[in-house]
Amino acid sequence: MNTIAVIGAGTMGNGIAHVFAQNGLKVNLIDIAQDSLDKGIATITKNLDRMLSKERISEDDKQSTLSNINTFTELKSGVAKTDLVVEAATENLDIKLSIFKELDELCDSETILATNTSSISITQIGAVTNRPEKVIGMHFMNPVPIMKLVEIIRGYSTSDEITNTIMELSKKLGKTPTEVNDYPGFVANRILMPMLNEAIETLYNGVAGVNEIDTVMKLGMAHPMGPLQLADFIGLDVCLSILNVMYDGFKNPKYAPCPLLVNMVMAGKLGVKSGEGFYDYSESRKAEKVAPQFN
Repeated sequence: MNTIAVIGAGTMGNGIAHVFAQNGLKVNLIDIAQDSLDKGIATITKNLDRMLSKERISEDDKQSTLSNINTFTELKSGVAKTDLVVEAATENLDIKLSIFKELDELCDSETILATNTSSISITQIGAVTNRPEKVIGMHFMNPVPIMKLVEIIRGYSTSDEITNTIMELSKKLGKTPTEVNDYPGFVANRILMPMLNEAIETLYNGVAGVNEIDTVMKLGMAHPMGPLQLADFIGLDVCLSILNVMYDGFKNPKYAPCPLLVNMVMAGKLGVKSGEGFYDYSESRKAEKVAPQFN
């Protein structure tokens, strides 16, 4: 495998591109907005500089990583002659189905199509293509350059060969791939999101305040970040979207999003990305204290 296309230059997309490029693979980073691509490359450069300052990489490593990345605003040219496409667009079913229909038409017949979705059915995505056996979930954790886990989700039709190929590729990236089955939320978010939702319910019901809830979980359960801080970091809109996918998929009330979460998203209070969630990020120092740093 030589050339990878990554669709989406946002938080997850630029992190995925970073990891592939740092491990010697050529990466075509694709986004419809040039501004997003510029910001993505700036983020990758900043993260490489942080690693360089901590002597985790050399200047040659940094330059080699950056030289492995090319940017594209046009999908057709970005995915041409690639071995693998990793979609990291917005966590929205209609958007993903549209992208995969187009990818199926544009990509070579042997190209593997992967999605970084954190909750949406791989089987449903694969069904809109003529190659469902080559469609797979490759769910990286955020921040991608730091976190070791990759959830590998095989849809109903995903072949053993493709699954094994992606498992081995993930290991070459220095990750720990873990195979899971295709059910809403998979493993990570099926367990994590109800916990975050329960923390929001605890706040909504007036049991304790934001700092108190996070302090109990950090000091009492040894969590590195409180659940309300983590929800802010993930994005409250993303949390709501994942909970809705699980609620729709299982029809179980335990996955129903808390009304407070729904209202905050409607009000545009999305966490770190919007400058305000359960915490106030209007001052840069406050945001820095919440966001994980590269070690």
